Amino acid sequence: MPKIDVTSAAARKGSSYPPPYDAPCAERGRRRLGDAGGLTQFGVNLLELPPGAASSQRHWHSEEDEFVYVVSGEVTLIDDDGEHPLRAGDCAAFPKGAPDGHQLVNRSGTTAVCLEVGARSAGDVCTYSDIDMKVDKRIGGYTRKDGRPYPVRESG
Repeated sequence: MPKIDVTSAAARKGSSYPPPYDAPCAERGRRRLGDAGGLTQFGVNLLELPPGAASSQRHWHSEEDEFVYVVSGEVTLIDDDGEHPLRAGDCAAFPKGAPDGHQLVNRSGTTAVCLEVGARSAGDVCTYSDIDMKVDKRIGGYTRKDGRPYPVRESG
């Protein structure tokens, strides 16, 4: 089994959400460990959330299971049932098709690190609970819930 050099795995800061929805995630960092290992059926990310950062907007998936394990630090899981502290060693699972919008927010004073695992489905629709946004992988790109597209972000 090939060892993955975590420090050389592709890293990304911020999100591809359209403004203003990208702001809460601007400082989040992800290393794509699954991609670095050549995995295609599911994704594995090492998520770094500095104080004040969010993992995502609150969302749920039609065709993709998700799992998160807190490696270090503390985050607040926000879902339809409220707010739940997660500390190092805690985990949470989000089954596909369950319309329970969820996100992680770091309200502590130190960076939190989480391992994220999620399915990859070409037919997934990701719905954002609190905002007028969704992603349908069959057509790609962020749209409003009525299907009207958001402007494509310019790379700079």
